[in-house]
Amino acid sequence: MPAAVASPGPGHGQGHGPGHGSGSAPGHGSKPGHPGKPAHPGKPGKPDKPGKPGGGNTASITVMGTSDLHGYIENWDYFKNTEYDDAAGNDVGLAKISGLVNQVRADRGVDNTLLIDAGDTIQGTSLTDYFANVEPITETGELHPMAAAMNAMDYDAAALGNHEFNYGTDLLARFEGQLDFPLLAANAVDEATGQPAFAPYIIKTVKPKGGKPIKVGILGLTNPGIAIWDKGNVEGKLRFPGLVETAAEYVPQMKAAGADVVVVSAHSGTSGTSSYGDDLPLENAATQVAEEVPGIDAILVGHAHQEIPEHFVTNKATGEQVLLTEPLNWGMRLSVLDFELTKVRGKWDVTSASASLLNANTVEADPVVSDLVRDAHQRVIDYVNTPVGTATETMSAAESRYRDTAVIDFVNEVQAQAVQRALAGTPAGDLPVLSLAAPFSRTAAIPEGPVTIRDLAGLYVFPNTLYAVDMTGAQIKDYLEYSAKYFTQTASGAPVDPETLTNSDGTPDYNYDMFSGIGYDIDISAPVGERIANLTYDGAPLDPEQHFAVATNNYRQSGGGNFPHIATAPVLLNQQTEIRQLLIDYVVANQSINPAGFAEENWRLVREGVPVFG
Repeated sequence: MPAAVASPGPGHGQGHGPGHGSGSAPGHGSKPGHPGKPAHPGKPGKPDKPGKPGGGNTASITVMGTSDLHGYIENWDYFKNTEYDDAAGNDVGLAKISGLVNQVRADRGVDNTLLIDAGDTIQGTSLTDYFANVEPITETGELHPMAAAMNAMDYDAAALGNHEFNYGTDLLARFEGQLDFPLLAANAVDEATGQPAFAPYIIKTVKPKGGKPIKVGILGLTNPGIAIWDKGNVEGKLRFPGLVETAAEYVPQMKAAGADVVVVSAHSGTSGTSSYGDDLPLENAATQVAEEVPGIDAILVGHAHQEIPEHFVTNKATGEQVLLTEPLNWGMRLSVLDFELTKVRGKWDVTSASASLLNANTVEADPVVSDLVRDAHQRVIDYVNTPVGTATETMSAAESRYRDTAVIDFVNEVQAQAVQRALAGTPAGDLPVLSLAAPFSRTAAIPEGPVTIRDLAGLYVFPNTLYAVDMTGAQIKDYLEYSAKYFTQTASGAPVDPETLTNSDGTPDYNYDMFSGIGYDIDISAPVGERIANLTYDGAPLDPEQHFAVATNNYRQSGGGNFPHIATAPVLLNQQTEIRQLLIDYVVANQSINPAGFAEENWRLVREGVPVFG
């Protein structure tokens, strides 16, 4: 699922919070931020004598930024086993981004540039899963390919994203230790000490030729949603206060420590909305940080997977314009932030800021980066193309968001079987088992014939783990009504276009759940909240008081998507096994996927009782 609503990881690695008080990396001239350092006003100096342009009184610096790389290094689609391609002609990956970075450094001067990231680096591809689960770096000690690539590119700092926590804090700590630059997260706070678990900020010194050194402060902010999305990995160890309050605490410290330029690297979008309601601080708070915290010159935005070349927000206290930019995810774009500075009373002052985006499809991949990861890349290709069984027929997900398809039934069958096995012999062993799943990918398909790990991983693209909760019939009805808001209300007799029928009010595919084990109709002609009809269990109307064991994933159980009841329902099972691994295990054990054994049309779209699709 897109990073705006993150997918929790496998739940292993329950160590202490990583890297307490971690600071700068050797050889990068970084100065780590120190919590609690008092702010003090700078002493006024004499005005500088007017000088010619370039005579030491003016300077230009550039900060380059990436975000939401999600483990993409090569321009490769592991699920399709070919070069990455999309309708817009985008290329992906750090190898391409490195080519752009090299161009900017050659143009602006290496000494005048910095390179930072806004988070979500180590989850999202088969490559990152391989080095977290198949050959985890916590066991092998091998250098993570993302660490190898980012070190070679000479990053100066990276903010933490929510997906950094997917595989547990032990793996994150190992990854952090492999980097030649600091991971920043001012609002990732150690529960035991009350101190930041990572460096809040660094101050980098840029030395323009013939001019006084310029100090650039980089503040890292991560997403409060981690407390929900990766509850199993961080509960009791880390807490995540709001971005605005944290920035308000640290920006004055950075200015007092001498920062001439303040750049925030924030794993948070600009919309001012949250996917999890009001239980936690604001999820997409970059605009609010710019508006409410004085002293910030620019924000590198992440998390939302949007493309923002250049956007200015007015700070409410100072009236100053704050520059915001967000590069497109997966290494498709590089943000380039240019700052013009003038010396005023002996100190540098930012007189203008601008931003632009560079497209990764305009350059060749950097051979230095490609050579570094060549072996790892090939090992992952070989792994995901390993056949583990066969399928009796092709099962496609192309229509899964509006039809009951065998491929989603397969996911629900595997989840339900796993819950039944786990609950057998327990007090909950007699509960009827239902299962729910969302259509994560429109392009996924299990082909007739040999089935590979790549096929199965492409069907379930997130490292979510299996849960089961106790829900009543009445709660399930509420849940289905909430899920059904995904469909655009369409009157009887009106044309039905599958392309506009779904994703009503921006609801993403991964926030539409389908149940197995019960029967129901979704009336798309009815208003939201009144759409579920003919709700049955075992051929009879569903009893509102009856209890069920509902198989789900840890993202949904922890509140992802803000569905009713499920986050507060009693937990019957927390298996901490990835669901896609359960799919692989099922095929290995059975050697065959045969829809005749599990496919059942138990739900359908209707209008006033008439089926929408035949």
